[in-house]
Amino acid sequence: MFEAVKDRLDTIAALAGRIQPGASLSELMARNLAPQVCPAAFVLPLGIRGSAVTAMSGLFVQEIAETLGVVLFLRAAGDATGGKLADQLTPLRNDVIRAIVGWAPQSDWLEGETVGVFRLARGELISLSGGLLTYQIDFALDDQLRI
Repeated sequence: MFEAVKDRLDTIAALAGRIQPGASLSELMARNLAPQVCPAAFVLPLGIRGSAVTAMSGLFVQEIAETLGVVLFLRAAGDATGGKLADQLTPLRNDVIRAIVGWAPQSDWLEGETVGVFRLARGELISLSGGLLTYQIDFALDDQLRI
């Protein structure tokens, strides 16, 4: 799913060519580093949640929500307090939300289309330190598991 989400985010001029998978973020964190070029985005697979189950003879159907996070990094040279970063964050955050919400990639569970589309789950400030802002936006994709 990373490639499909990356393609959507690549349409945002500020992020084009600056979108990486979650493993790249993990590597940066292990080295206690931040992205060299900002703004930057990392796409994280956050997990799957199951809910309602329908069992009929020979068919098991469960509603699921697959979640992913987009972690944004913004930097403002000489802005240790982050005052300028808040002004940069809002339009970028809104562009990311518009690129993902209401869209669905091919289903990994069903052969073809998903049952639902991505919806916004939450967004929150992760860190603001030394002129580097980290903000995470979580999305949920409603789908079905059929066995």
